[in-house]
Amino acid sequence: MGSPLPRDPIAEARQNWERHGWGDVAAPMAAITAIMRTQQILLARIETVLKPFGLTFARYELLALLSFARSGALPMNKASALLQVHPTSVTNAVDRLEQAGLVARSPHPTDGRTTLIELTAEGRTLAKRATAALNSEVFAKSGFRDDDVEHLLRVLGDFRKAAGDFTEE
Repeated sequence: MGSPLPRDPIAEARQNWERHGWGDVAAPMAAITAIMRTQQILLARIETVLKPFGLTFARYELLALLSFARSGALPMNKASALLQVHPTSVTNAVDRLEQAGLVARSPHPTDGRTTLIELTAEGRTLAKRATAALNSEVFAKSGFRDDDVEHLLRVLGDFRKAAGDFTEE
């Protein structure tokens, strides 16, 4: 991150939108742009914490997901669905994690069309260490007030549900 800008470029963009006659969409444009910028800031923080572990956030998410599975293993297609990413993305992450000895592929015991991804002991240990680092260095220091977090969860959850991201209450 560079040094802070002297003024908020998103607020300026909103003013520009209003000056150009797009006032009716200026606030939503600014909100969406702010969400996108916030995502960039948070992802940079997360990637900085994960770098010493040799992980990207995408690979960490897969390790964490497998660590939560009762058996430490999941079918690749289920991992893809739960992570809400294309199967190719899961395959690429598994390739890298497998090369590092953190996961292993195995045939599904009852469905020959399915491949399981299983967390290795080394992968489980790394997932625990990386999670501890993220908890202490990012999630505990999110930069959001507690009441803001709950409000954000409601607002973003409502948006995601309306967008078809999930159906559950």
